[in-house]
Amino acid sequence: MAGARPPGQPRLGPWMGFAVGVVRPLSRMFSKRRWYGQQFVPPTGGVIIAANHLSWVDPFTLGHFVYKAGRIPRFMAKESIFRLPVIGWIVRGADQIPVHRGERDGAAALSDAVEALRDGEAVVIYPEGTITRDPDWWPMQAKTGVARLALMSGAPIVPVAQWGPQEILGRTRRLHLLPRRTVEVHALEPVYPAASETGQQPTREALRALTDDVMRRVRAEVEVIRGEPAPEGVWDPRSDERITPAAPAPPDEGAA
Repeated sequence: MAGARPPGQPRLGPWMGFAVGVVRPLSRMFSKRRWYGQQFVPPTGGVIIAANHLSWVDPFTLGHFVYKAGRIPRFMAKESIFRLPVIGWIVRGADQIPVHRGERDGAAALSDAVEALRDGEAVVIYPEGTITRDPDWWPMQAKTGVARLALMSGAPIVPVAQWGPQEILGRTRRLHLLPRRTVEVHALEPVYPAASETGQQPTREALRALTDDVMRRVRAEVEVIRGEPAPEGVWDPRSDERITPAAPAPPDEGAA
């Protein structure tokens, strides 16, 4: 049954239980849901949920989706957030995962997330690293942290396409709660890292190839949701222009 905790799954804990108790009713109150593909989220074992990022709201709507798929979402967040008063207590208490962005070594930056995956957690990551800067809200050029996580842990990646949260809270940061907006979340079939690459220090080429494959799937599903083709090229946040998919990877190979 969706939302039930399968045997072997970690318990919510008080902070995550509080978050679930608050977020679920608010989500129902202020949004209409169109959810597809929850059967593609494995019921147990380490899994990476990789989604496009549209709004400060979508961690709540996506978290609700993952929870109703039977998993406890563990979001990745900048390590500095964990040191903040009040907010830091909450994210630590809810067992969210710090990203150590100051690390030169990409593997070291993601060490806590890799450990969580090996412990069987469902780790949520936004490969773009931030809310998309594409003027028309298409997924933009992603960093390769999502591929590094998969290749280092051996965990599958479930690509997720989202649409609608930007209508609740967009770039202007003006909140639009009513009338209720429709939020679509589509999970796709898992992508499994190549067995020959897992557990090894991944090459730059392998990281970029797997990242681009995941994001192509997300982008194609956003096309389905929106009912229109994506423009040629992908928005590059470094240059603020569209680039071809074959463009070089960003120099920062962090995760989020």
